[in-house]
Amino acid sequence: MENIRPASVTDVSRIAEIMVFNYRMNFYPFFLNDPFYFDELNVMDTAHEFEKELSGVYVYDDGVVRGFMRVVEKELEKLYVDPQFQDKGIGAELLGYATESLGVEWLWALEYNTRGQAFYMKHGFELTGEKMIEDEWVPLLKMALKKEEK
Repeated sequence: MENIRPASVTDVSRIAEIMVFNYRMNFYPFFLNDPFYFDELNVMDTAHEFEKELSGVYVYDDGVVRGFMRVVEKELEKLYVDPQFQDKGIGAELLGYATESLGVEWLWALEYNTRGQAFYMKHGFELTGEKMIEDEWVPLLKMALKKEEK
């Protein structure tokens, strides 16, 4: 976990790039919302948003920022790894840091994102049965760290 550190303003363009490309690759196929994914969601605006608020944002940086996460209190709000570097243990390291060092206990996962849910389950989370709709059209499922894993 030596490669994980708090994000700085110099990281915001890379963080935004990772987030935007993950959203397009992983979520666009479910929603097919061109105006959102290819206009409203863009690297410049996303970088400006992160520039305003970096609290709770951590990056995986081994010379290149390969992934990031945002933690708000006990919630893992975001965790993304650049698609070029997925399946190399970076997400697992970020998640381990979140639970072990930052006290993360729960998160919301996109209902359609079965790959993400499987990843979290592999690392000690389980579905709670709680659901919510974000922004009137995005179905989310709550996942929590199993009690024995804390």
